Amino acid sequence: MKVVIIDDAQINVTLLQHLLRKLPDCESVCFTDPVAALSWCLENEPDLVVVDYMMPQLNGTELTVRFREKYPDIPVLMVTANHEKELRHEALRLGVSDFLNKPLDNVEFLARAKNMLALRKSYSLLSDRAAHLADEVRKATELIVAQERETVFCLAKAAEYRDPETGAHILRMAHYSRLIAENLGLSSEQQELLLDAAPMHDIGKVGTPDLILLKPGKLTVDEFSIMKQHAVIGYEVLNASSSPMLKVAAEIAHTHHEKFDGTGYPRGLKGTDIPLFGRIVAVADVFDALTSERPYKKAWSVEEAADLIREGSGKHFDPTCVEAFFGTFDQVLAIKNKYMDEEIELRDRSLD
Repeated sequence: MKVVIIDDAQINVTLLQHLLRKLPDCESVCFTDPVAALSWCLENEPDLVVVDYMMPQLNGTELTVRFREKYPDIPVLMVTANHEKELRHEALRLGVSDFLNKPLDNVEFLARAKNMLALRKSYSLLSDRAAHLADEVRKATELIVAQERETVFCLAKAAEYRDPETGAHILRMAHYSRLIAENLGLSSEQQELLLDAAPMHDIGKVGTPDLILLKPGKLTVDEFSIMKQHAVIGYEVLNASSSPMLKVAAEIAHTHHEKFDGTGYPRGLKGTDIPLFGRIVAVADVFDALTSERPYKKAWSVEEAADLIREGSGKHFDPTCVEAFFGTFDQVLAIKNKYMDEEIELRDRSLD
């Protein structure tokens, strides 16, 4: 353990250095210049500082104050010939751990130095243990998040087998959603949470009959009533989990078909009563659905879809989300071009 000795009198430094040789596993670093000593301490973390009070340029108390700015817990033992209580009280208030009076009692010095080094060693072990535990918690958390993402991926793939929508649609609308969240000023954590949860928006379609889900023509009133139940089914499936991310996915599944004017489903929520993530995904999902080709419809042009989104501002869509969507529309188009249906389909086949 490193003990720094600071005293402007070389004879005192030599004496303290000689005494410290009696302590096992202890190395002394000596200075007669307090400014040089402080500079060394700030670059090389010591385990104990033994400092004289009366020194030129920088006295022991002043040195301790500057030392404490970086090292609040490393012990400082001050050696002084001054017996004034006011000095001791002030020095203790400013961070000195303990005092020894000159002339030194060798036995007392060794005992106090030994005790302070033992405390320092215990503190270091606890700090290392805490850092180790924090690292283990981080690793465990990363594993849980990875497993949640795998769960989302598996559920999304299951929905794809029944839904004419493609895996590329899921990727595009999730990235559109994250982009809207970014432009709204949401934190990076919220943006990533939305990116992970948004692919689950239509998972409830696993409970929709094929004759309705795959019908090429327009649905009847009764068929559409059944179709609308996928928002509730998705919520019930995902909300059964205790995972925060799947809870968010449940909320999105339940609310992304609500409309800002209150005419949406399943609950007819209006305005900001609709959770923000649901309002964001509504814009992203509709834009990508419009610009994607399906067995029952041709793809709209980007311009046509953009016009419909703008026309729906304040009616179907939250105006702030619409504004955020078009705030960086070049990035929207980059996402659309990056995740093409044909490329994703070919990639999936290559992995089968």
